[in-house]
Amino acid sequence: MSPADFKALSAREKRDLVSLLEEAERRKRQRLIETMYPDAGPLRRELYARHMEFFRRGAHPGFNERGFMAANRVGKTWGAGGYELTLHLTGEYPQWWEGRRFTHPVDAWAASDTAETTRDIIQRCLLGPIGELGTGLIPGRRLIGEPTRRRSAPDAADIVAVRHASGGTSLLGFKSYDQGRRKFQGTAKHVIWEDEEPPADVHSECLLRLMTVDGLLMLTFTPLSGISEVVFRYIGADDSD
Repeated sequence: MSPADFKALSAREKRDLVSLLEEAERRKRQRLIETMYPDAGPLRRELYARHMEFFRRGAHPGFNERGFMAANRVGKTWGAGGYELTLHLTGEYPQWWEGRRFTHPVDAWAASDTAETTRDIIQRCLLGPIGELGTGLIPGRRLIGEPTRRRSAPDAADIVAVRHASGGTSLLGFKSYDQGRRKFQGTAKHVIWEDEEPPADVHSECLLRLMTVDGLLMLTFTPLSGISEVVFRYIGADDSD
């Protein structure tokens, strides 16, 4: 529409047009995940071979536990852990997906060092910035209501309900390593995402949560603590197909 055409509209038509444009922009901002790993362009999928391999191995028997160990700022959080977790929560997998698939709603955890880092990094990645719910990787149309809140940090989410493609509801709980191993005890989980290296006892407890439901664990991290017990699990693993 040209400036002259807009000027010719009535005041009501202008308000309606602005409302339509704002709604279109809001919906666009709530479809972030659809822009990732396109077939062509400067961010085309073929440029992310390590990410594709990480996803693909999730479908292999015996690869219930996977680690994406790399330097900072290479897409571990958004492009690996957050992206795959979102697919499992929603059940909406892209056509090219070769990784693990869940045909039913999942019960999942996402965890990081502290309540604050979980809020500022993982929560922002999945839900969007504070006050902009639905603009993260989980599409706004898939979120059911408002997240419950944690008391340990302002604006920190606790549990989020996500509408799964099967018609059921996936549940995502946000955790932090500083809660200690006991807070990671309890019911079985289909998916657990650890962003940054956890203490060995927390990591072991998370693995126990997967056993009865054939769940999967993803760890995305930079090995800042050297060759720790958790790091050794991955560098000493058999990397063959």
